[in-house]
Amino acid sequence: MMSQLPKTTNRRARAGVLMWPHLLACALLLLPAQALAGARETLAALAPSGLVLVIDEKSNELVAQNADKPFVPASVAKIVTAWLAMEVLGADYRFKTRFYLGGDRVLYIRGGGDPFLISEELAPLASALVAAIGKQPLNGIVLDASYYPSDIRIPGIEDTDEAYDALNSALAVNFNTIHAVRKGKTVHSAEEQTPITPLAVSQFLARGAQGRSRISLTQNPAVGLQYAGELIAAFIERAGGSVKGKISTGAVPEGLEPIYVHRQSRPLSEILAGLLLGSNNYIANQVFLEIGAHRLGGPVSLKSRCRLRKRCSSGMASPIPSNSRKARASAAATASRPAALSSCCTSSSPMPPCSAAATAPTSRLAPFPASAPWRAMLTLRSTGVCAS
Repeated sequence: MMSQLPKTTNRRARAGVLMWPHLLACALLLLPAQALAGARETLAALAPSGLVLVIDEKSNELVAQNADKPFVPASVAKIVTAWLAMEVLGADYRFKTRFYLGGDRVLYIRGGGDPFLISEELAPLASALVAAIGKQPLNGIVLDASYYPSDIRIPGIEDTDEAYDALNSALAVNFNTIHAVRKGKTVHSAEEQTPITPLAVSQFLARGAQGRSRISLTQNPAVGLQYAGELIAAFIERAGGSVKGKISTGAVPEGLEPIYVHRQSRPLSEILAGLLLGSNNYIANQVFLEIGAHRLGGPVSLKSRCRLRKRCSSGMASPIPSNSRKARASAAATASRPAALSSCCTSSSPMPPCSAAATAPTSRLAPFPASAPWRAMLTLRSTGVCAS
C-alpha cells in the first residue's frame, strides 16, 4: 500500500463529512430516473448551502441545487486541472527523469517535473539505473532542475511546514516533503520504504515536532534538491551501487546523451486519481505546469501556462442556449471559476497567476469555457475516479 501521498489540508478532518455529497453526486450519474427524487432530498439535506449540478452524458440535468449562485471553487479547481491534463497530455502520458554518466563517473540527473517520484518509485528506478551504469563507485551526483525556472513560486504556496505548501520543482522526491518520527534529538523515517538521510535529520531537528509528522521543504529550492539527491543516492546504494563523491547542482554537459531515461510507472490517469482523492496541491501544480510545457514547448514557465489558458478559453467552449440553466450556471461561475483556467487569461487583470489548486473569486475574468465542467465529470467517470 502506498503511504506517501499526503493530504494537502489540515482542515480535511473537520470537513470530511462534506465528501459525502460529492460521492453522492457522482453516484447520481449511475442512478435510474425513478431513483433520483429521493437522492435529491438526501443531497439537499447533506449540503443545503452547497453547489450541486449533475448532468448525464447527454447533458440532461439530473440535479440542480444553487446552480445559479457563484461560489469560490477552492479544491474543486483540481477537477478542471485534471480535465485539462487529460485533454492535452492524455491518459497514458508518462513523466520522464533523465540520467547521464560523465567520463569521470559523475552522475547527472535532469528532472522533468515528475510529481510522483516517491520512495516506491525510486526503488525500481535505482535498480534499473545501477544496471545501466554498473556498480563501480560514482564520483559525485549533479542535480539539474533547469526544466523549471529557479525562482518559480506558485501563488498561494506559503512559507510554512505544512505538506500542502511544498514548493514545486523539476526534481523533487516524496512531494518535496519529509515524513519522519522525532524522539528528543533522535529522528528516524516514518516509512519502512524510505531511508533517512542527513538532510532529513537536520531539517526535522530544526523544524519537526516531537512524534510522527510530515514537513514540507519550503525555505529554499536548494534544500529540496539536496534532499532529492540524498534520497536517490540512498536508493542507488540499496540497489548495490555506490556514491563516493558529493551531491551538487549544475547543468548536464552539452552533448552528453542519457544513459537511462526513467518513465514514471504510473500513467497520468493514475496520477490524477491520486491528485483528486488526496486533494494534493503539489501534484495539481506540477501537472498544470507540464500541460503548458507540453503544448507550447519547454522549459516550464507560468507565462506558457497563461498562454495555454487563453487558447483553451477561446477554443474549447461549446454553444449553449442562453436561457438554459447550464448557461446561467456558466455565467454565475464567471466570478469564481477554477484557477486552472483563470487569473491570467486577461491582460487587464492585475492579479498574479494562480495555482491549479484553488483561487478566490473575481469578476474581471473572461467567461469559463462552458463545456469544460461537464466534460471533466464525464472524463472522471470514464477513468473510474468518480466511481471510486
